Amino acid sequence: MNDIKSNTPAQSPFSQTYFHGTKADLKIGDYIETGINSNYGQNNKANYIYLTATLDAAIWGAELALGEGRERIYLVETTGSLEDDPNLTDKKFKGNPTMSYRSKHPFKVVGEITIWQRHPSEQVKAMKEHLAKLKEQGIEAIED
Repeated sequence: MNDIKSNTPAQSPFSQTYFHGTKADLKIGDYIETGINSNYGQNNKANYIYLTATLDAAIWGAELALGEGRERIYLVETTGSLEDDPNLTDKKFKGNPTMSYRSKHPFKVVGEITIWQRHPSEQVKAMKEHLAKLKEQGIEAIED
């Protein structure tokens, strides 16, 4: 029997794993696109859609999203170019430690993370209060 071994590592189904936190009820194969109401801020039509390469940032996205639906975290694939999320990069965090990005190109839903741990409720409450104070000052959480 010929046993052939390769020095090439097995291919991963993802070159990079990206997450999208939301309260939207999506299905595998759906596309998240611009032009729908944003999860944040004034709930205006979104010029960009956002994703992250860290589960923690996606959890925040789900927890802070507008709406009454269940918090969800989707695995998504990009269909076009990404840019650093200017709402976080260098405004709140030097560089891009949250690995948060935005795009005008759709993201394809390829899976859902169904088991994850929420931030402590007092931490979420404090974040929501902070965002409400910024809004009162005329500062939007999302500069679209």
